[in-house]
Amino acid sequence: MKRRQDDGLWKGLLEDVFDDFLRFILPDVDQYLDLDRGVVFLDKELEQLFPPEDDEFSPRFVDKLARVYTREGEEEWVLLHTEVQGNYRKDFSRRMFTYYYRILDKYNKPISAYAILTEDNKQVRSNAYEREFLGTRVRYQFNLYKIFDWEDEALIVHENPFALVVMIAKAAFAGKEIKNSEQRDERLLKLKVELTRELIRRQMTKEKIRILMNFLRYYIRFDNIENNIIFEQEVEKLTQKNKTMGIEELLLDRAKRQGIREGMEKGMEKGMEKGMEKGMEKVVRNLIVQLGFTDEQAASVAEVPVEFVRKVRSSLNEK
Repeated sequence: MKRRQDDGLWKGLLEDVFDDFLRFILPDVDQYLDLDRGVVFLDKELEQLFPPEDDEFSPRFVDKLARVYTREGEEEWVLLHTEVQGNYRKDFSRRMFTYYYRILDKYNKPISAYAILTEDNKQVRSNAYEREFLGTRVRYQFNLYKIFDWEDEALIVHENPFALVVMIAKAAFAGKEIKNSEQRDERLLKLKVELTRELIRRQMTKEKIRILMNFLRYYIRFDNIENNIIFEQEVEKLTQKNKTMGIEELLLDRAKRQGIREGMEKGMEKGMEKGMEKGMEKVVRNLIVQLGFTDEQAASVAEVPVEFVRKVRSSLNEK
């Protein structure tokens, strides 16, 4: 379930900070692209070429295909491919080439391709695909970025919001060598508080802060969920407010645990499976009503199928 949750978090995040990502890796991009015209995501076009894989044990990745415009008003496409599970695959370069020739063949659009690897090492990976046979040769080269290639010192002084995304993605691997779960959670808690302090320090819009804060909350996860409450209390201290988004999340976390507990209690009487389902319905309702989550976001956080969320939303609309 952890990998699927990461998928949903990355998918939503990349849409929210796509322009920040482009400016992060291409500091002069505004001289060429007119990002003020907005970015249009072409999910349907991409799914037609690459249907989603339903096997939860298959390699996980998130792809975004976006339409942008140049300063001259010309349309261009940008492909962003993210390996979210952190495991490099041997067929990675070939897959990138497959994206290129299928998009080019069907839509005949210029493509700028970028790949992000979340693996926690600095091992050099190829950013090109080559084939040669009897004098015929193909070489496809794309842009490749690994989160661990960026140094922490450079990220801290970088004011682009995507620098924080990289810092959060790197921090998620912290303490993996620690066998004791309490000690590991203690280290993660310290990192999450430090990242929250850094997020508050930066001058960003409230909406951008909300987006990055949610990514921080759910991407770096504790073994013991009680640490979520401690984290929210630390957020409260940092913001110096009585009512913050952190408090809303704190209440939600309590509601989630209470809903599950109530579901288990009912399950003793009416069947465990049905009781747990009732508990998760309460969790999803809170996500929808109190925080205004989309179906995909609610499914990712509650770790339930999107269809389950849609069913709950439908029942709310009927009331």
